[in-house]
Amino acid sequence: MKLRSYIVLFMLLVSSVQVSADPTRSFDFYGDSLKIQTDYWQSIRFDKQNWNADSVIGFYKAASMKPYQALVNRLLYYRQKNKLDDWFYYQLVRKTAQEICAKQENFELYTLYKWFLMCKSGFDARLAISEHKLLFYVRSDDNIYDIPFFRKNGRQYVCLNYHDYGSQLDFDHLSFFEVPIEDPEAVKNFSYRVTRMPDFTNEQYQEQDIRFAYGKRNYTFKVMVNPDVQNIFVNYPVVDYEAYFNIPLSKKTYNSLIPELKEAVKGMSQKKGVDYLMRFSRNAFAYKNDQEQFGREKRLAPEQMLQKGVGDCDDRAAFFFSLVKEIYNLPMIVLLYPKHVTIAVQFQQQAGKPIIYKDKKYYVCEPTPQIEDLPIGRIAHNLKHTPYEVAYDYNPDKR
Repeated sequence: MKLRSYIVLFMLLVSSVQVSADPTRSFDFYGDSLKIQTDYWQSIRFDKQNWNADSVIGFYKAASMKPYQALVNRLLYYRQKNKLDDWFYYQLVRKTAQEICAKQENFELYTLYKWFLMCKSGFDARLAISEHKLLFYVRSDDNIYDIPFFRKNGRQYVCLNYHDYGSQLDFDHLSFFEVPIEDPEAVKNFSYRVTRMPDFTNEQYQEQDIRFAYGKRNYTFKVMVNPDVQNIFVNYPVVDYEAYFNIPLSKKTYNSLIPELKEAVKGMSQKKGVDYLMRFSRNAFAYKNDQEQFGREKRLAPEQMLQKGVGDCDDRAAFFFSLVKEIYNLPMIVLLYPKHVTIAVQFQQQAGKPIIYKDKKYYVCEPTPQIEDLPIGRIAHNLKHTPYEVAYDYNPDKR
């Protein structure tokens, strides 16, 4: 009996040590549960009150001595398995860094973990500091319009954490200098292009009614939307129109809307079907400009506008573009005016007064409410003599 008691006690002690020494942490990422090992990071110290470039270099050296490769391999495997674009991979890195060191506890250390993991994932990422501010940049060739960047050796580096400072840093009075760290693994370009939305779980979606009247008939579309999509794009910058207009819907949202719209325009001529989509984009959502919504320029992805139920001319143009692309896949051009954006579509038949671009005829399809009820081929009266530029030329044959 005495021997058995010792054995039981020993087993309990071993069990308790194993439980308490469990080095893994779990977190949710778009419906998936990921486990990561965090214990070996805890010995790295970084004073959030007293730090400088030497402290940052010291962090890099200490982190490089840790067995980080297993974590990086796990992140890259998850990326490959789920076909994540760079933007979504960065969201995964952000979540991971938050688990290692919470942003609210030590912002600088959290930022350093993001930077370190991006570097070790192969991205050419850099750090710059000024007056106790730490900026995190990544090399990107994309056209970005609302966040800081610098150029070095002919390469563009875009700031990934500008939003952490309320997007309000005064670069006229702050002088940032780059921390001199060259990581031999950090060689890749980062792209903001979103070509595929994550595979969210069914539980993340909500059903939303989108009501719309066309002719003498009322339509109600029961669209599945995911509120988390707003969070995905909350810090997404203003990109060029080619990248912006090609942000897709997630699979479940797509399957709840596009087949229904295809059924609604079935039997209509091509022109009438596009007119239906134009008026759906124009009338099914409330109008609200960016200053009212965000206090700054902000472009909503099509799925964001569906979920919010409001949008301005940029948002409606992108939404209408995506509908025409998915249902008819016609050539289109994006017309950029000083204070307006609209779409012109190439039809097989005449459809009003055309715009000639590269010897092809395009017809304006206005997806934003105007004072007058504009049919296909007619532009708003106040824009008739206003110069515009073609911001994006979509040709299905060149995809």
